[in-house]
Order: sequence, then structure tokens, then C-alpha cells
Amino acid sequence: MARAFVLLSVVLVSLLVNQGRASDNQRLFNNAVIRVQHLHQLAAKMINDFEDSLLPEERRQLSKIFPLSFCNSDYIEAPAGKDETQKSSMLKLLRISFHLIESWEFPSQSLSGTVSNSLTVGNPNQLTEKLADLKMGISVLIQACLDGQPNMDDNDSLPLPFEDFYLTMGENNLRESFRLLACFKKDMHKVETYLRVANCRRSLDSNCTL
Repeated sequence: MARAFVLLSVVLVSLLVNQGRASDNQRLFNNAVIRVQHLHQLAAKMINDFEDSLLPEERRQLSKIFPLSFCNSDYIEAPAGKDETQKSSMLKLLRISFHLIESWEFPSQSLSGTVSNSLTVGNPNQLTEKLADLKMGISVLIQACLDGQPNMDDNDSLPLPFEDFYLTMGENNLRESFRLLACFKKDMHKVETYLRVANCRRSLDSNCTL
């Protein structure tokens, strides 16, 4: 009888611990989604403010650039379209999100300076800090998902943080600034989408529609 009571106690404690971990992970997911939503909204405001500062002819010329442009993140293996995103595992989406955020830690320093006159970002390093905080949160979620297993990631061999990429593109500062902002907005939208679907995967919901 005493042995059965001890076993029952162990099981109950284990259940409580697991529930606590699940609750912590859910808070981390919610926090990560909120953070990337803020970054996506900030990216949209940055590019809108930048476009509003241009002359009509400059705006027309720049509108032709981005659809044909190459972004830093194109080196990172990611789902091709909504269907593939919805079929991707939670771990895969977290890893891709991690690398997308990581790829912006260095370029974000230039990005803050590019638009500092049109934004209320505050400290020029604030954007970089926001990205670093989000990357750390996603890293914790990845470790929780792995549950002690080795982290085998195909993107680990990438030459991050791609320091020279955004410093060498475009023909003048106007084009470089526009492409930098457009790529940042595009990537924050990707991360927001991936984290939303990953959170849905965590709930084992088969209807993770976009």
C-alpha cells in the first residue's frame, strides 16, 4: 500500500512538472509571437515612412526594384509557399525563424541608422536588441522541442551573419536603403507566419490555416 502511494505521488509530481513546463513553453511562444508582430509592424512603418519621404518619380523607380531583388534570407532554406509551411514541423519552423532573425542582427545596425530620422526607435541599438531578445527566446523553444536530443540543423553551415551582403548591393544609397527596408519587412513577415504555425503545431491542431 505504501509503495503504491509513493508511485502515485511520483506520477502526480511528474504530471505537475510537465504541466508547468508546458505552461512555460506556451508563455514563451506567446511572447515570441508578440515580439515578432511588433517587429513586423515596425518594419512596415519604417518602409512606409521612407516611401513618404521620396519624390513621386523616386517612388516609381524604386517600386520596380524589390520584386526583382535578392534578399539575404534567400540563402536560408525555407518552405516554398503556404502549403509547404503548413506541412512543416514545429522544429523546422523554429529553426528557420531563428536563422532569419539571426541574419538581421548585424544589418539591423545599419537599418536603424538609415531611418533614424523618421522613426521613434529611440536608441540606435534598440532594434538590434529586440532581434537578439527574440532570437534567444526562439533558441529556448528549440531546446524545449529537442528535449535533450542533438540539434542537427542543415542551416548551421551558413556563413552568418552575412555581414557584407547589405553593404555591397545597389547603385546608390537610396536603392540600398529601400532594399534593406523591404527585405527586413519581408523577413519579419516570414518569421511571424512561421511562429504562428509552429504554435499551432504545438497544439496538435491539424487545421493550421494561413
